[in-house]
Amino acid sequence: MIVFWQQENGRLVKRKKEELDASLNTWVDARSVSHDDTATLEKEYGIDPEHMLDILDPDELSRIEDADNYTLVIIRLPVYVPSAEIPYFTVPLGIILKKNLVITICWTDSEVLKDFSANRVKNISLSDFPAFIIRILSRSDITFLRYLKEINRRSASIQKELQVSIENKEIIQLLNLEKSLEFFTTSLANNQVLLEKIRKTRLLTLDADDQEWLDDVEIDNRQAIGMADTYSNILSGMMDAFASVISNNLNIVMKKLTILNIVLMVPTFVVSFFGMNIPLPFTTIGNRGMIFVGLICLGSTALAWFMLRDRSPLQRISPNQRKSRKNRKRNNDR
Repeated sequence: MIVFWQQENGRLVKRKKEELDASLNTWVDARSVSHDDTATLEKEYGIDPEHMLDILDPDELSRIEDADNYTLVIIRLPVYVPSAEIPYFTVPLGIILKKNLVITICWTDSEVLKDFSANRVKNISLSDFPAFIIRILSRSDITFLRYLKEINRRSASIQKELQVSIENKEIIQLLNLEKSLEFFTTSLANNQVLLEKIRKTRLLTLDADDQEWLDDVEIDNRQAIGMADTYSNILSGMMDAFASVISNNLNIVMKKLTILNIVLMVPTFVVSFFGMNIPLPFTTIGNRGMIFVGLICLGSTALAWFMLRDRSPLQRISPNQRKSRKNRKRNNDR
């Protein structure tokens, strides 16, 4: 879908194509573009089809490039889709500067673009295209930081659930969050390279205010990179810890099964031995033989229970903890 925006009294106003004021700069907002939209953009605005393919490529890296009659900038934006398998990921946004037009093209929607179109971003000016691009990068970093905090909260919540019972569903959710952090780290690093290229190259004319704002954007971007690396390391360590817990639980189960197998091996051996052609015992003492065999079975059961039993909660509590519990109970009774 292609939407046209122009600025009036400091606010972005949506307009139809035939209502556009030729004396004002125009933002051509193309989101969730279809095949017809891409054909229209290529035909009416002279966009190179190769550049269009790059913009619509989900794995395209951030870059700035000078074409024949326009300047192309590609940045990575964060996206959150709750229904997706990996809810947090990044997408490329193509920005084309051509005369009095700034064209943004994205194959999906993004909260960053929604904030711009809803006038939730202050100090937007379509008369200064470099400043407009820097505002998009700044808003992108703010959204990255918010999503990173949400990922950290979700991983902490899943960790509490896993401490109660380890389920495959929670493990997969942690794995998807780890993938999201990898996507964020890579995209933020690419955006950092783009910021350095914008500063070094002369494809965009930056004034003093733009330079100062660009410095702030670089600081926010580095902060987001550091947070993404930290959360990724924490999540990786958490995954390793839960893998060790699963392995320990499996070892405990196998230990119990081995003990049970050894205990059951004794009566099996006795029955197998007397199944051969030898005289059977207890054939002449009547019911006393059944009582004897019953006592042997009870003894085997008691032995198995003793070897498989868990330590009681009182044994796992230190004397100081037991004393504090008694004091707490006494205070509650009062």
